[in-house]
Amino acid sequence: MMILVTGATGNIGRELTRELDAKGAKLRLLVRDHARAAGLSDRAERAVGDLGEPSTLTPAFAGVDKIFLLTQGIGTGYTAAAISAAEAAGVSHIVHLSSLHVTLDPLPAMARWHHEREEIIRASGIPATFLRPGGFMTNAFDWLPTIREGNHVLDPVGPGRYAPIDPADIAAVAALVLTEDGHQDKEYVLTGDETLTVTEQVRVISETIGRDIEVREVTTPDEAVRFRFPNGAPQALADAITEGFNLMRADTVGFRTDTVERLLGRKPRTFADWCARNADAFRRPETA
Repeated sequence: MMILVTGATGNIGRELTRELDAKGAKLRLLVRDHARAAGLSDRAERAVGDLGEPSTLTPAFAGVDKIFLLTQGIGTGYTAAAISAAEAAGVSHIVHLSSLHVTLDPLPAMARWHHEREEIIRASGIPATFLRPGGFMTNAFDWLPTIREGNHVLDPVGPGRYAPIDPADIAAVAALVLTEDGHQDKEYVLTGDETLTVTEQVRVISETIGRDIEVREVTTPDEAVRFRFPNGAPQALADAITEGFNLMRADTVGFRTDTVERLLGRKPRTFADWCARNADAFRRPETA
């Protein structure tokens, strides 16, 4: 059984490749160039291709039984291209990375894109499993520029709480559903086990690296967008980001599920665990 991993060089893809490699799975990694796959499994095949260039996908999908599908950005073009290639290749199962936000009513703008991608997959008739994680712990890497330059973090959500999840836990769930039966046509909402504000997350980082970091609250939409995209973003994406931060600010309780524990038989990793593994990234270069 051949498993194709898209997004193999990202935060989830690298962890998923390790998980599947440890299980002895037969793997193929879709990469834009071989160099970016350095350090990944020596056992895995490499297929050079791009979801944005459908003509490159036919050889990459040939002989594939299952796919981990991760698409980013605005719109549905990458998903449509991947599903067309999957249909032609006779793929039997797709594990798709979606978003917790597709469970909200009404759907926020960012969630609408995820919802539309899910609908494309459903319409194909290929059995699928939808993984719907909340915020990633690795989103804290967005704070690195201001931490390194000014020892502060910009906070666009104030009192808002959420339960960030370690991408390694998402990968562990993905590896499980790709290699075990019984997960087709299921939807799994994945979160961490702790609801935290940005200030509380920054406090954990500070304790981990032994240095106080200031938190500065962001109060305008433009500041919130620059927090994620310092060089600006397309208006549709900027509006979606602003809407998302407003929703997060309004949730002062924080949503979480026990899905990771039910599937993996253990608690999700904590933010402190993640910080300990990534402490050097948050230290100033001269102290790393």
